[in-house]
Amino acid sequence: MQRVHSSKKVEIPKGIIVDYLPPYSPELQPAERLWKLINEPLLNEYLETIEEIEETLVIRCNILREKMKEEVRNLTNYHWLTYT
Repeated sequence: MQRVHSSKKVEIPKGIIVDYLPPYSPELQPAERLWKLINEPLLNEYLETIEEIEETLVIRCNILREKMKEEVRNLTNYHWLTYT
């Protein structure tokens, strides 16, 4: 397997073990599974400026935080993840 993001110039210090991850591993980053919820209001929409996109996303994130906690938890709840 070719490792695209590696270099022969990198020296790994003693005591450090490099663990190569698969190129697609959303289970290692629970937030990756939220994109479908976050992007929903942007689908099939034409927004003229970056400010319009930002405003739409801020509104959506507030909805997720205030009204969709259970959906967010269901997408990001892994057995190894603990909430504090």
